[in-house]
Amino acid sequence: MNKFAARVWRSLLADRVFGCAAELGFYFLFALFPTLFCAGSILGFVARSAHQVSDRLLEYLALVIPTSALGTVLDTFNETTAAASSGKLTFGSVAAIWSASIGISAIQDTLNAVFKLENRRSYIVARINAILLTILLTILIGSGLGCMFASDFFSTLIERYFATPGPAGIVAAAIRLSGWVGAGCLLALSFAVTYFWAPDWRQRHWRFVSPGTVVGIMGWLIISLGFRIYLHFFNSYTLTYGSLGAVIILLMWFYISGFMLLLGAEIDSRIDDAAAQARFASIKARGSA
Repeated sequence: MNKFAARVWRSLLADRVFGCAAELGFYFLFALFPTLFCAGSILGFVARSAHQVSDRLLEYLALVIPTSALGTVLDTFNETTAAASSGKLTFGSVAAIWSASIGISAIQDTLNAVFKLENRRSYIVARINAILLTILLTILIGSGLGCMFASDFFSTLIERYFATPGPAGIVAAAIRLSGWVGAGCLLALSFAVTYFWAPDWRQRHWRFVSPGTVVGIMGWLIISLGFRIYLHFFNSYTLTYGSLGAVIILLMWFYISGFMLLLGAEIDSRIDDAAAQARFASIKARGSA
């Protein structure tokens, strides 16, 4: 185990994963506000009375986004929702997809380096793949938030309209749990789709759950919650950086998110290398025998 951890650490340094995570953090931040612009335009244009829905969805994001930075996100979201129109909806959608696809393009290049793959795709093909992957990931993440919202909605209905509180509470808790499990599965699917589609594989092998996916998701959740707790007790960014503190905190959280995504890919890559070396040693041993 120690040897494997040492190999992963050396690979992290050799593949410049720490620097690439900072690059991804910038692109994630760059794509955030066009995405909020698009989301706000959709909510404001399609359903002017959807404030409760949007507030509940943002509450789910608040579980992982640092509280110190959430105010900036909420202010931007509310401003874009208030100024929504059909023209802004179209522009916001195009801007959000294009901005987010730039981050996906950076993920493509980094994962090619992590998995030791040569990028044979042209710029146009790579960008089309990035745009399609952006749309797919947006659907998956949105579906995950929708699972949590739907489970809360139906569990609240059951608790409100069933006469027997005991069984109703059990059923409601089971529905809420199923919603969170569904959201977790969709998050794992997002990681799996990224590892499957983003690199320029010669032969693609689908893996819904891999050790890298588990480490990436669990590490992201634990570090995000730990970062929130740290900022709750030791929040000196506002005193040091003023109004820029929220942006710096948000950028740091995006850096953590990008790093855990790349760390999971690095772990899978090292496991694949170890398995390939073991197969080669076995074949060589049988040949010499």
